[in-house]
Amino acid sequence: MMKTMRAAVLVEPGRFDLREVSRPDPAPDEALIRIERTGICGTDMHIFHGNYAADSLPMIPGHEFAGRVVGFGQDVTGLHEGQPVVVDMNIGCGRCYWCRRNEVLNCPEMNQIGITMDGAFAEYIAVPARLVIPAPADTPMEILALTEPLACVVRAAKKAGIGLGASVLIIGAGPIGNLHVQLARTLGAAPVIASDISPERVEAALAAGADVGVHDPDGLKHAVLSATDGRGADIVIESVGHPALYAQAMDLMRKGGHLAAFGLTGPGETLAVDIVRTILEETSIKGSVAGMGEDMHDALTLLVHGRIDTRAFTGATYALVDIQDAFDTFADRPHHLKTQISMA
Repeated sequence: MMKTMRAAVLVEPGRFDLREVSRPDPAPDEALIRIERTGICGTDMHIFHGNYAADSLPMIPGHEFAGRVVGFGQDVTGLHEGQPVVVDMNIGCGRCYWCRRNEVLNCPEMNQIGITMDGAFAEYIAVPARLVIPAPADTPMEILALTEPLACVVRAAKKAGIGLGASVLIIGAGPIGNLHVQLARTLGAAPVIASDISPERVEAALAAGADVGVHDPDGLKHAVLSATDGRGADIVIESVGHPALYAQAMDLMRKGGHLAAFGLTGPGETLAVDIVRTILEETSIKGSVAGMGEDMHDALTLLVHGRIDTRAFTGATYALVDIQDAFDTFADRPHHLKTQISMA
């Protein structure tokens, strides 16, 4: 096997450099993965524009990926060459209080593939074997590469307690918002309400199973109250990351309702909470942003068994050599909920 590989290095905000770099060699407890598909995430766009993880540059981004095992260290068991796999991007110590509770983001030694360390916009990556999840051989790579973003949605749904008959409002109907819609419906939520200022994304959410779609912000409160007998939503998921939308979410959930804080805001941005109302109405807020551990396994199971309509997520594919164009034109593809980079 060649000792070098092609990789897209983000050298500064807004500029990739396609380079020939050293191919990683797996440590004794690592697996070497030949990457086949990597998705572009909203987080990747924040990194690209210099709004997130700027102190990690230059870096190879990319964390939504699937590929095949091509090698592993001497201590690794249970994997074989050629095996299709996905990988949990969240690397904790595996020993501390938070890791034992599958709260890896709180681990003092936490690293994230493609965010705090080199990632998957490259031909190969070496990762801890304990984070490698084998996948069925007959599942297309473009579907497997959706495991990580779906895992984030799975975790949020678990924390929010979405269940049968729960009314759910999703603010933001982009790629992740669309997955929130689909999973809420799969879990038996009703009605599922999707809101976005983009009419195209609202239409996509309706096609994905939303019962109500709203693209006029001024009409959202009326739509939510009309769909919930005047109560407000049981669960509101903010999937954009804007303080004003978080404030709106608080106003649109019912007494005793729950706000699932999912969309990342800028550093230091805050939400004013009416403490007395929160106490007396028994409302709650819980944050969630990344899927990890069993969330990844659950997401993979849902994808393999066709519980998620992935057609709007697999239509835009770019070669690694065209990654600059893929990022530069990302906003020009509103009908494609996901853009993927192919290493083939």
